[in-house]
Amino acid sequence: MKFVTIFLAVLATVGHAYAQSTGDIAWLKGNSENMLFHSLGKACTAPAFESEGYWVWGSSVIAGDDGMYHMFVSRFPKSLPFHPGWMIASEIVHAVSSRPEGPYEFSDVALPARGAQYWDGRSTHNPRIFRHDGKYYLIYMGSTHPFETPAYDDLTLDSKWCVVGRANKRIGLAVADSPYGPWTRFDRPLLDTEPDTFYSYLTSNPSPVILDDGSVMMIFKGRAYTDDEGGYSGMALGVASAPSIEGPYTVLNDKKPILRLSREGEAEEDPFLWQDSTGFHVIFKDHKGLYTGEKGGGVMAHSADGIHWTLDKDAKAYSRAVEWEDGSVTVQGQLERPFILFDADGRMTHIFFATMDGPGGFENSTKSWNMVIPVLQGGLSALSR
Repeated sequence: MKFVTIFLAVLATVGHAYAQSTGDIAWLKGNSENMLFHSLGKACTAPAFESEGYWVWGSSVIAGDDGMYHMFVSRFPKSLPFHPGWMIASEIVHAVSSRPEGPYEFSDVALPARGAQYWDGRSTHNPRIFRHDGKYYLIYMGSTHPFETPAYDDLTLDSKWCVVGRANKRIGLAVADSPYGPWTRFDRPLLDTEPDTFYSYLTSNPSPVILDDGSVMMIFKGRAYTDDEGGYSGMALGVASAPSIEGPYTVLNDKKPILRLSREGEAEEDPFLWQDSTGFHVIFKDHKGLYTGEKGGGVMAHSADGIHWTLDKDAKAYSRAVEWEDGSVTVQGQLERPFILFDADGRMTHIFFATMDGPGGFENSTKSWNMVIPVLQGGLSALSR
């Protein structure tokens, strides 16, 4: 009996790996009990947003008072390699559509470069847009460096631009009365680093939720300095709270990671946090495939208080294998930065991703864009976003 159990487990693992590698989305969904995974429709074939001459990455979308949908999305020039070009030369731009799924047309640069002397002077990235009390709030990652613009081949992970740009990553805030701006930016980050913590090296990838009383819970990514010369730790996710979106923010859980459910570093990436009547929920990228068996797939977890987290019974929330509305299925080179759009009644309507072509690995891509998958009616809902 024990042999049969082990055999079936191995067979399931092999089947999962085969389905993942061949893009058999029907097999993956048929063997999943995750409600979000089952609620995903067929992805829109047309890009939600792309930009000629630029790499395009993560986005955040909001419905405006003008009846239009407003996307805030990262882009950076293809004159630099994708990785780590985003770290030193990204800008957050604003695009507009009459439909939530797009396509979104470029409108303006919301957060451009503003000089090396500012904490976010050379790069703005990973946007998250909110509307609260009549104002628009844009939370994002920023960074700076004091160097000249590099040539394509000079920008590597161990180059001076990347070393300094990575260490200067911080979370910040901009405020405007309209999605068209102008945006007021601040001279200090919203969430800075702190010695002797898991975020002593950098803070990044903010995903906040505004609660009914106006206070905020925010999951973020941190890295710590290590004892190695110039060394830093793997990624870890933590949570911070604030009495209002403008802060001040306090890191909770004794300033320790909350979603590092395994002891291996680099396990979690790109969180998206939301709240409903049952508590808090998060989806994030399974960076190494430790939770879902698929490197780059999506993980779902839940929490009653935003601090103590449990993986869903079937934690796989999405796959890099994408079924398109034209009937084709592809395994995307990367599928990152998930963002869920909710309607006025708190129902999920669409999930956006940053994606790229290629077999995987940022160096194998020729183009990137923002894509969208409709969420089928009757799926998950949320009471507050």
